[in-house]
Amino acid sequence: PGSYAFLWNTSAPELFGQMHRRYINFWTEDRRKAAEKLGLSTSEVVTLASIVDEESDRPSEFRRIAGVYLNRLRKGMPLQADPTLRFASGNDDLRRISGAVLNIESPYNTYRNPGLPPGPICTPTIDAIDSTLSAERHNYLYFCARSDFSGYHSFASDFSAHQRNARAYQRALNAMDVE
Repeated sequence: PGSYAFLWNTSAPELFGQMHRRYINFWTEDRRKAAEKLGLSTSEVVTLASIVDEESDRPSEFRRIAGVYLNRLRKGMPLQADPTLRFASGNDDLRRISGAVLNIESPYNTYRNPGLPPGPICTPTIDAIDSTLSAERHNYLYFCARSDFSGYHSFASDFSAHQRNARAYQRALNAMDVE
């Protein structure tokens, strides 16, 4: 992640060289150790951070969301990350993940395929990467957008609480007649 300034006549090797140097400088010893402590490679951290980044417009939630996904990975649960299905479908405006979308044949379908997808679904922000590296430790396994459309999420440790949260959000969407 970051901003780059290139002239129109910058060669591909120069471009890749600058990006590679930025990558090497970004992955400090502390960041590499934090990734190792999570049991993830730096590439896997970037992949997970890309999902975290796409899940919320609220960076204050990034660490908690990363913790949910890490809990699911540790338990061998599918991530069931809606942003990966948006990515796999090619439809960034998809609001409801249901029906045929759940059956998309793609290595990015985290409802069907266990573990992390094969790569990032976006270029995550530095905040999302650092939040993933310092993920909250908690017992949450689920989260759902709040029914007040605030952009925040409701978190749950058990499936029945998650279902209540999801039904509240679905009712709110239905009231808006959003498909």
